[in-house]
Amino acid sequence: MAGFILRRLPLRGALSSYTAEKALCVSWNRGLRVKEEGSSDKPGGTNASPKIYTRTGDKGFSSTFTGERRPKEDQVFEALGTADELTSAIGLAREFCAEQGHTFVGELDKIQSVLQDVGSNIATPVSSARDSHIKKTRFSEKPVSDLEHWIDKYTDQLPPLTNFILPSGGKSSAALHLARAVCRRAERSVAPIVRAGEADPSVAKYLNRLSDYLFTLARFAAMKEGKEEMVYRRTVEE
Repeated sequence: MAGFILRRLPLRGALSSYTAEKALCVSWNRGLRVKEEGSSDKPGGTNASPKIYTRTGDKGFSSTFTGERRPKEDQVFEALGTADELTSAIGLAREFCAEQGHTFVGELDKIQSVLQDVGSNIATPVSSARDSHIKKTRFSEKPVSDLEHWIDKYTDQLPPLTNFILPSGGKSSAALHLARAVCRRAERSVAPIVRAGEADPSVAKYLNRLSDYLFTLARFAAMKEGKEEMVYRRTVEE
């Protein structure tokens, strides 16, 4: 690949407006050399370490990967920020699951990586993108198929769902339910961007399927840990 987005856009694992603002191109010169806004070469020809802050967003504007300057409350940055929250929520749930020895934590690791690609696609509005931008940030259907496979695998091992389940079932399960709720919000924030033709439809499809996966995994974690799930019961008498 002759070019790439700075660490696939996210710096420090984040998908916020910060990531898009600091995401510039890299070039090949006997290897990958990252060039960022505000960075300079050290004496002797070696690159300076990129600074965490650039001051370029101090006036309330940030940049998409295509170079557009937009207000930080723009739909694109709202979606990026929510995707960042989702990644963090999954990271927290992953740690609870790892403590319990769940073998599916590898799937959560993969999902966090895929969400970086989701952010890359969101940060590349089609209306201002060149072909080179789109090629680097295209999002495929393969991750959606992976989620569907995992959902079916766990569903086959679970008892039929006959009641409305409240977030519960131990720390692992409850944390996965929280991630599911954030995922729904991420899907809502991405929906208008996809409808406008500014992001790949597969991004919205992935988030939709991911919430189903997180719900199923929450139930599976509770079952494996022997924890009871709370069932919704109407408390207000008519």
